[in-house]
Amino acid sequence: MTTTPRSPMPVAHAAGAESSLNESSAMVLLVDDQAMVGEAIRRALAGEANIDIHYCSTPEDAPRVAETTRPTVILQDLVMPGTDGLSLVRQYRASPLTRDIPIIVLSTKEESTIKREAFAAGANDYLVKLPDPIELIARIRYHSRSYMNLLQRDEAYRALRESQQQLLETNLELQRLTHSDGLTGLANRRYFDEYFSAEWRRALREQREMALLMIDVDNFKIYNDTYGHIAGDDVLRRVATTIADAAARPADLAARFGGEEFVIVLPNTTASGAVVIAEKVRAQIDAMAIPHIGSANGHHVTISVGGASLVPRTHMASTSLIESADLALYRAKQLGKNRVEMQPGAS
Repeated sequence: MTTTPRSPMPVAHAAGAESSLNESSAMVLLVDDQAMVGEAIRRALAGEANIDIHYCSTPEDAPRVAETTRPTVILQDLVMPGTDGLSLVRQYRASPLTRDIPIIVLSTKEESTIKREAFAAGANDYLVKLPDPIELIARIRYHSRSYMNLLQRDEAYRALRESQQQLLETNLELQRLTHSDGLTGLANRRYFDEYFSAEWRRALREQREMALLMIDVDNFKIYNDTYGHIAGDDVLRRVATTIADAAARPADLAARFGGEEFVIVLPNTTASGAVVIAEKVRAQIDAMAIPHIGSANGHHVTISVGGASLVPRTHMASTSLIESADLALYRAKQLGKNRVEMQPGAS
């Protein structure tokens, strides 16, 4: 149990009290089993402005008291009944709440071996008691000021990290908004152009095959005229969700190409692999059975898909893959819609 301080000595402050101190203030926790030592140190500090002292005479309670009062300096006796002062120093250093608080150990002996052990345990300073008041005050103020500076640096660093994190999150959100289509959440046309160009260069450099799927909602103008633009927007969002799910690999990209037309970039994908993905998307949209009396089959919303796949060559323009997929899409439309076509010879 912590000994109640003599009447001239102030009571302990609440945890986190160091936040209310300025750089010239000091809050001292004295841990010593001898009340006369506590009184002597109190007298030595009595005339000093901005120095509070708290006294703990029971060493077993010292770590808890230190965590509660959060002093800026701990004065720690090395020799106390039933407790090794160095063990207490190690306990302070093991606690996240007290590990950085400066510790000045007090000893009755001026011996290099004891000093070495004290510093090895984590002490910051060593004084022979009872120390000269001028030296004691100077060391308390020095260590307290250093600790307060450390706290302020840590707080400034935390604030900087939080600011950097907020800036990063803001930039990522701005980037997402810049790259995303507002209605469907897919990549927009601008980002598709950038991404496709980069993947084309990569495939050209590595001589790997890449595929592209062009997807169009069949008879979408008729759907809008029949059911209204709000319903039309909902259809586009549902189609976009299915397309996004199909672009499952990290390198795949689903984008809104324009209006009711979508595109999927499939790096390192053969024509047969692209057909599997295209047919999966077509079948899933067909299975949704979204009512559409003006559709190709007269019942529900469908899509047509045109695809192409090739290994880029230096003499090719990147638009050649887009043009091939677009031709395949046109053929799918001409052949009755709700179907997948791959451009012959594109692979």
